[in-house]
Amino acid sequence: MIELEDAEQSSDLEQAFPNGMSVQQIVEACAKSGERLTEATFRKYVQLGLLPRSVRVGKKGKHRGSQGLYPSSIVGQVQRIRRLMAQGFTIDEIRSRFSFMSSDIGELDKELARVLSRLQTGEPVVDALMRREVDEARRLADLLIEKLRDIERRLTVQARMQRAAV
Repeated sequence: MIELEDAEQSSDLEQAFPNGMSVQQIVEACAKSGERLTEATFRKYVQLGLLPRSVRVGKKGKHRGSQGLYPSSIVGQVQRIRRLMAQGFTIDEIRSRFSFMSSDIGELDKELARVLSRLQTGEPVVDALMRREVDEARRLADLLIEKLRDIERRLTVQARMQRAAV
């Protein structure tokens, strides 16, 4: 579940790092929000499958190598893992019970917004019927994202309730 401050932080990070974040930048962002995270711990989360692997991006300039970049939403995922661990969940429980769909849902939301924006700004939509169809598609996209976030919240609550019953 994304809380308001997490959503605001995520938006700020997306603006600051539109092409992604290095491990060092992620560690620094976590430290700014009061979350102590080492590079070794971050890499362990990736190895354990709690976080996605980086995308290799070439550095500008000849023979400069490449750098692993992560989406800025990964900071929220790290914080979520830490919250679940603080609630007593083990890494195995977190990996098996929590699907971490929130970042995927966020990426889907951004992609849908990008496509719908192109439909409205790319070619002039002069046909009233087409304009209504694009508006309807935007409404359906918003409903889809809302429904997916609701499902994720319910799965999270269900897993917490199962944990409390044990």
